[in-house]
Amino acid sequence: MKLIIIIPAHNEESTIGSVIKEIPRDIRGIDKVEVLVIDDGSTDRTVQVAREARADYVFSNKANKGLAFTFSRGIEKALKLGADIIVNTDADFQYDQAEIPKLVQSILEGRAEMVIGDRQVAKLNHMTLGKKYGNILGSFFVRLITGSKIADVSCGYRAFSRKAAMQFSIFSGHTYTHQIIIQAVAKKMRIVQIPIVFKKRISGESRLIKGFFGHIGKSLYTILRVILIHKPLKVFFILGSISFFLGGLIGLRYLYLYFTSGVSGHIQSLILASILISIGTIVIIMGFLADLINTNRKIMEEILLKLRQKDYQKNNEQKELDS
Repeated sequence: MKLIIIIPAHNEESTIGSVIKEIPRDIRGIDKVEVLVIDDGSTDRTVQVAREARADYVFSNKANKGLAFTFSRGIEKALKLGADIIVNTDADFQYDQAEIPKLVQSILEGRAEMVIGDRQVAKLNHMTLGKKYGNILGSFFVRLITGSKIADVSCGYRAFSRKAAMQFSIFSGHTYTHQIIIQAVAKKMRIVQIPIVFKKRISGESRLIKGFFGHIGKSLYTILRVILIHKPLKVFFILGSISFFLGGLIGLRYLYLYFTSGVSGHIQSLILASILISIGTIVIIMGFLADLINTNRKIMEEILLKLRQKDYQKNNEQKELDS
């Protein structure tokens, strides 16, 4: 049983060494623990410090690609290296690496395919109010649209089984945290959330995510995009029904006035009602068409999963032969 901890990092020379050194190398139920650092085009000594701290693998992006790309590349590398369980942590030393055994326990026991840390954001005194309430609102919104009970959707301290990691498709260039939760819920994965320690950042601001308001806007766009991909019929049906319902109300008002007072005016109301009902009908039809496309996407994802399993298995067998 191999556990690989992936650490996306961008200009974190002051903390990444402490993160790597704090990672436990002896965990019950795990035969081998390895550390994989994905450097996102750092311009400081992040790579050198990671190697000095004895990271098992260090890979670098040729340029700064962003958190989502860096995380996705880390997952891909870990799977190719034969990881049975993958843990993602941050390079800024805000997570307590001693809690990694807690993250992987539910996966080892077969109770979960993905485990998410809960920073208990509402209780944090060192998080700015903007970030705190941004996280709370974001989590509420994701719970509302997915029906899940995940308290902290933005926490990056997570563990994945091998099969779960193979099923994620990261298409946003901004952040992965919301994407994979929505995908995991849509795929009916077993998800467990556990409370974790979240320490105050030692220095500076996040280097992987720049700009609070820009981050919020891009995150909302990503959430909406993922929801449209995984639940198109629900979204289009709700939007179409609203338009159809409003058009129907206006149409009923016109008919009421026409038959009760005999007034032949209000033609504007009749035109508006016709437009709204037509738009509602078209949007609902679009929902059914999108749902058919979604069914095809699910089939493609099943094929992709089988191809990934076969590819990674061959890769690992070749490495065993070479060694």
